[in-house]
Amino acid sequence: MKIRVVLAEDNALLRHGLVRLIDGTEDLSLVGAAPDLPTLTALIDEHDPDVVVTDIRMPPTNSDEGLSVAADLRVRKPETGVILLSQYAEAQYALTLLADGTARRGYLLKERVADGDELAEAVRRVADGGSVIDPTVIEGLVAAQRAKPSELDALTPRELEVLGEMAQGKSNASIAAALVLSERAIEKHTNSIFSKLGLSEERDLNRRVSAVLVYLQNR
Repeated sequence: MKIRVVLAEDNALLRHGLVRLIDGTEDLSLVGAAPDLPTLTALIDEHDPDVVVTDIRMPPTNSDEGLSVAADLRVRKPETGVILLSQYAEAQYALTLLADGTARRGYLLKERVADGDELAEAVRRVADGGSVIDPTVIEGLVAAQRAKPSELDALTPRELEVLGEMAQGKSNASIAAALVLSERAIEKHTNSIFSKLGLSEERDLNRRVSAVLVYLQNR
């Protein structure tokens, strides 16, 4: 069964490009495209999509319409995934999007969605209950956070190193290479991190995102 997608983007050129990307992906079905918030809301109510891909800022106010949609759907239609598109890596927007949970939420930079495969994969992950955060956004979040009393005190220095690498969007293999450790050792450290942060029961992708958020909010 195809994943049903509603798109919202006020820039006509980008919207048409995204329409072609989604329409050209075999397992995705674009059921509507909107230039503004009222049209987006109507399309969601009409088609009940699996995933909404939306710009953060669009008419009528060009402020935080995408975040408002995500918050509303979290309450009204919790099974509907939302991927926010942004021109900039804005730390606070990402944290606000994920504040009530990481499941079925994504935050991507517009420059990255020009790669149709990456957008399609993000839609699949979010539709399946996972989360996607652009690596550049993660880097911006790391740089933006100030030191504060931390709930990371339970972690060992090595676990903090591993979590810091994870916060840069690295895979276990990349972390192992950076820290000159085996992948098995990294897997043990990440499982310990998840356990100490109380994330043992979440899906692996969500655990990684949640752990990174704890790290970012306590640095």
